[in-house]
Amino acid sequence: MRIALDAMGGDFAPGPIVAGAVEAVRDQDDLVVVLVGDQERIEAELAKAHGAPRDRLPIVHASQAIGMDEKPVDALRKKRDNSISKSWGLMAAGDVKAIVSAGNTGAMVASALFAGAHAKMFLPGVRRPGIAAIFPSHQGPIVIIDVGANMNAKAEDLYQYGIMGSIYAQEILGVTSPRIGLLNVGSEDDKGNDLTRATRTLFQESPWAARFVGNIEGRDIYEGHVRVIICDGFVGNVLLKAGEGAVEFLFATLREELARLLPNLPVDAGQKIAGSLKNLKSRFEYEEFGGAPLLGIRGACIICHGSSGNRAIKNALRVAYAMAEDRINAQIIEQLGAKLEASEPTAEAEGDGPKS
Repeated sequence: MRIALDAMGGDFAPGPIVAGAVEAVRDQDDLVVVLVGDQERIEAELAKAHGAPRDRLPIVHASQAIGMDEKPVDALRKKRDNSISKSWGLMAAGDVKAIVSAGNTGAMVASALFAGAHAKMFLPGVRRPGIAAIFPSHQGPIVIIDVGANMNAKAEDLYQYGIMGSIYAQEILGVTSPRIGLLNVGSEDDKGNDLTRATRTLFQESPWAARFVGNIEGRDIYEGHVRVIICDGFVGNVLLKAGEGAVEFLFATLREELARLLPNLPVDAGQKIAGSLKNLKSRFEYEEFGGAPLLGIRGACIICHGSSGNRAIKNALRVAYAMAEDRINAQIIEQLGAKLEASEPTAEAEGDGPKS
């Protein structure tokens, strides 16, 4: 299995990115990670990894990288030899089965849309791909889709996201028959705007009606009674960033309180509390799943957090491997195909993506 890794993507690239790749290929004998980026800098990082299987860590040179604060479409136009576009080019050419990047999310999505419109990278019937974030809940991990790929979603998009998210939850997260909920301002049937009401109608009249539970509110997310939650990319991205901020605030406050209490506790009690806090924090960490899959494209794509370390990159490559190897895309095509052939135009027809 060959996977392209954007070695220049992320706040601390290329060091932890290359280190994560080395760990991944050491764990997976048939994995080849194609490191895309500045060859000289990548070589320097590989030299630090003594005994790394270099034959399974080839380098594809890219002379440019897109910064985290750059405007995606402008950067893609000005920097043609960037590591993100080159990674997508490798998958479009069939040289790799998946892509992993901790780089500029907007550039990753824009490059995907551009590739999809010009190289048929979208799965048949898929209007727009969606980013699926993994959140914790009392019942186990849940999928929230979309969290930033499509800011102007239509009801058909949200319907597709529900199906794709459900297939991902079942095949990758191991959730049996995951239920689907529509994020809304209230649980009553008449709540919401035109988009949510139209989406609700689509589900109720579809073969997926039995799995669709209707509207859910933001406070219900962490209960886990619904394992797939759908929303448009604007709402999902706000939710994702608010959740990250809340977690950071919570654990910063807990650390302050523990620092005050621990000196007055027996050593064993302090160690137990510190261990419990570490276990609790691990349930919220993005490193566990590596990143967020971009669903609806040929192959597989994992978009990692900008501050990803080697552990997150290693896990992202593991998930990308599982997605590329599994029948997820075949199931998405099968479930969407018949209904969507007669639906609205795909993104290819709409001409999405940055223009040359």
